[in-house]
This record gives sequence, C-alpha cells and structure tokens, in this order.
Amino acid sequence: MAIPDPVRTNFNTLLRAAGDGNLALMECLDAETHEVRYVLCAVGRDGGDYVFTPFGHLADCNPYDAYLPPDPANPSGFLETPGNGDAA
Repeated sequence: MAIPDPVRTNFNTLLRAAGDGNLALMECLDAETHEVRYVLCAVGRDGGDYVFTPFGHLADCNPYDAYLPPDPANPSGFLETPGNGDAA
C-alpha cells in the first residue's frame, strides 16, 4: 500500500519540526467526543504569535492492539468480507 504524497509531506514536516526543536505535545479535547487527547503539534511563528499545527494524537490504548501492520499478501489493505463477490 503506497503512502499518499500529502501524508508523506506532513510526515516530513513533522520530522523537520522535531529536528528543529519545534514539536509540542498538547492536551486537547476531541472535537466530537470532548475526550482528552494528547496531540503532536509542529510549532511555528506568525509575527509575535506562536502557531500550533496538529498532526495527530497519541493512541490512548496499547498501540499494538489498536493497529494492524501492512499485509504483504493483501497490498490494497482492504479486508475481504463475505458477500463481496469472493468465494467464501
């Protein structure tokens, strides 16, 4: 599964921010659920003001339980489900 260019660009921006010491971890509220989230942000300046650009939040559980690694046998990343035309 190829990583889309905009995602790769954001990742490179995040790496530069970390390398320059311009990375912050902020406590925020989820916009929909209002649950606390710990958000990785790049820190920039706009004149005399600081600007925080959010890139994502840290997993609030064991990340090994939250994500599945890429499957080389299924490069599209889509799960096969019964009834989608495949033989079961």
